[in-house]
Amino acid sequence: MKPNMGNMLKQAQKMQQDMARVQAELAEESVEASVGGGMVKVVMTGDLSLKGITIDPAAMDPDDVSMLEDMIVAAVSEATRQAQELASRKMSAVTGGLNIPGLM
Repeated sequence: MKPNMGNMLKQAQKMQQDMARVQAELAEESVEASVGGGMVKVVMTGDLSLKGITIDPAAMDPDDVSMLEDMIVAAVSEATRQAQELASRKMSAVTGGLNIPGLM
C-alpha cells in the first residue's frame, strides 16, 4: 500500500497550525519559582520570557550581596526549567511525542 501524500501533507499542515497555537498559548501562560523561603520570586512565561522578579527587602543584606545574587540565579534557573517543562508537555501533546528538531 502506497502512502497518500495528500493526507500526509494535510496532517503536517494541521500539526504546524497546532504547534503555532500552542506557542501562542505558551506566551500567555506563566510559571513562578521562588527560593529562600519566598525571598526571591521569578515569573516567566511558557515561551521563556522573564516577566518579573520580586525580592523581599529582608533579602537585601549589604554585607552578603552574593547570597542575594545566588538566590536570583537559582530562581531564574528554576523558572526556566518549569517553563521548558510546560512547553515540552504542551508540544508533546501536539507532536504525539515525536522529537522534532528546533522545537523548544
